[in-house]
Amino acid sequence: MYEYHIEGGFPVKGTVQASGNKNAALPCIAATLLTKEPVILRNIPDIEDTNVMLSILESLGIGIEKIEAHAWKIDAAQINSSTIPAQLSKKIRASILFAGPLIARTGKAIMLPPGGDVIGRRRLDTHFLALQDLGARVTTEGRFEFTTNKLVGADIFLDEASVTATENAIMASVLAEGHTDITNAASEPHIQDLCNMLNSMGAKITGVGSNILHIDGVKKLSGTDFTIGPDFMEIGSFIGLAATTRGSIEIKGVNPKDLRPLKISFGKLGIRWNIEGDSLFVSSDQEMKVNTDLGGMIPKIDDAPWPGFPPDLTSIMVVIATQVEGTVLVFEKMFESRMFFVDKLISMGARITLCDPHRAVVSGPSALHGEHLVSPDVRAGMAMVIAAMAAHGESKISNVYQIERGYENLVERLQALGAHIERVEVK
Repeated sequence: MYEYHIEGGFPVKGTVQASGNKNAALPCIAATLLTKEPVILRNIPDIEDTNVMLSILESLGIGIEKIEAHAWKIDAAQINSSTIPAQLSKKIRASILFAGPLIARTGKAIMLPPGGDVIGRRRLDTHFLALQDLGARVTTEGRFEFTTNKLVGADIFLDEASVTATENAIMASVLAEGHTDITNAASEPHIQDLCNMLNSMGAKITGVGSNILHIDGVKKLSGTDFTIGPDFMEIGSFIGLAATTRGSIEIKGVNPKDLRPLKISFGKLGIRWNIEGDSLFVSSDQEMKVNTDLGGMIPKIDDAPWPGFPPDLTSIMVVIATQVEGTVLVFEKMFESRMFFVDKLISMGARITLCDPHRAVVSGPSALHGEHLVSPDVRAGMAMVIAAMAAHGESKISNVYQIERGYENLVERLQALGAHIERVEVK
């Protein structure tokens, strides 16, 4: 086991390259099962979650080969099993993404309930309902088992705009017989990446980027060479890190269109950036003052399905708000346990009132001090890293496995920016 030892109070400075979008890489890895031809995926982040997904492919008899840094060649000409090993399924929530491709290729998928972050109830009903609409039979006693004689296109209305359920429905539909409409579909950039990858393989998907997708099933898909887009969650984390530590950084390899929802919410906290080409610049002279709503009212930062503010960044925004002059309400609507990490920030000196499981009122700026913290999930863990780097004194963060599931080579990259952080083995 490892923990981070962080000496706070040192502004970050320098250049960092944006990693590939974790949430795009995971479904794209699963989608390689949909073709018998080799697929090359580029810009895959080297993190625990992608490594688990690749291990699942290997367990199914799929050939995988790392051809260069962040690039993998995957050959699913033969699928030797339709059962995902229990120890791998429990490691990652994204293991559910193999359901759609496996039933499309083999007519069967078996797995245990997936693992993942503990941030509240994360229902899977939407997956089951969508796959049932396409002709799959689903049993959930002890394990999940999906079977079908034939998938047939359908008019699917998702009961919630679930990202992973949308992805499963897409992957099952592209090889289904006939036409499929998916309404109330999620439309995040990672779903757009999945659709664009599948279209490059010969799928017929229109409406990409909207909440209504139209899919004409095809008999087979070909191989492709596809590059994953940048991780706007990671980019938002580094923007928050720079602002909170009063630092200045350049983030290379960004997609400006992905950052439009972030720009509005960061602007409410007095944080701005400039973009030149595919580089984003955060300067050290941020206003760091809450911009009130008309009439001097307390502003609200709330998440929503895309193109709303992404829920995965609400934890980061809570930490930033502790260092900003003024009061703001952070309203996380999606998960009832995501906000429970704020008690650790309060122990560091933050002035936060947790109104209920979804809403926190943050008043700043607060002088934070070092503390021993435990990372509960990927994003709250990164939020704790940012808080520790802004605090006075030393902090220790345990359970860093959770952080490293989503952030590639984090310690080394932060050290290159001047952070005083060490990854220490503990027994």
